[in-house]
Amino acid sequence: MKEGIHPNYKKTTVTCACGNTFETGSVKDELRVEICSECHPFFTGRQKFIDKGGRVDKFKKKYGIE
Repeated sequence: MKEGIHPNYKKTTVTCACGNTFETGSVKDELRVEICSECHPFFTGRQKFIDKGGRVDKFKKKYGIE
């Protein structure tokens, strides 16, 4: 790697809109995010699964496929 062309990699504080903060590495001094693992529905277990069932059956019925 060439010397002097790469940015300095340092510890950075990440702040979420929910108020959660944690440290990571980045070239920026401070990062702000809208959603993190503490408030994301997938990680908290509050995710809602929408049932799209019957799409294949509907297709088969429409085109007369067994």
